[in-house]
Amino acid sequence: MIWIALFLAGVWAGTQNALAGGGSFVTLPMLILSGLDARAANITSTVALFPGQVTTGLAGRKHVSGAERLSFRALFILSLIGGVLGALLLLATPPSFFARLVPWLVLFATALFAWGSFFRKAPPEDAPKLGPIPAGAMQLGIAIYGGYFGGGIGFLMLAALTIAGLPVRTAGATKNVLASVMNASAVLIFAFSKDVHWLKSAVLGTGAIGGGLLGAWLLHRVHERWLRIGVVILGILLTIGLFLHPA
Repeated sequence: MIWIALFLAGVWAGTQNALAGGGSFVTLPMLILSGLDARAANITSTVALFPGQVTTGLAGRKHVSGAERLSFRALFILSLIGGVLGALLLLATPPSFFARLVPWLVLFATALFAWGSFFRKAPPEDAPKLGPIPAGAMQLGIAIYGGYFGGGIGFLMLAALTIAGLPVRTAGATKNVLASVMNASAVLIFAFSKDVHWLKSAVLGTGAIGGGLLGAWLLHRVHERWLRIGVVILGILLTIGLFLHPA
């Protein structure tokens, strides 16, 4: 029964990611309910959702771009390094400490998702642009967070890249590719960790791939705003549940 639930959670997460994001809000609690500790659940979820992220990144690769005086190659390398550092930091975190940290991380990710979905405004065209050093430092910090936990990295990168001067459409495609890069480096590290439950990851990942295809079909048939509201509600419920019953 748990395998069917994991597969359906993967379908839901893949569909959610394709339509509005926030798929890890589904996979993380399901993996915890399946018997994994919070750290192992986070690592297994990252591995499971990675193929779908690569597919999304490849789909928009023609529109990627670097920022002013900060090439895409530099952003690529910073994302790679940050993903490795975040993954190593996660593996160095004791499971008991990470379990206490998870509710705060989910709360932060939920608040970030709500801000990016309903309150964030694109900077005006004449707004001062972020210089290459601050933009690079911001991308490195986001990549470290992405390798460690990753909830809400899309909104963080979208904000950073638009402040650095990229048009919203270009920033969106670029952040998808960079997200897959930082997760690729994290997954490469996690592949040698005993915390990955490969069978559960495979079942989730298979469902997520199918969900991604379903999400692509539903993209113009479902109201995205209601989906984003649903993600925020799910994040709030998950946060409350984790504070009341730590993983």
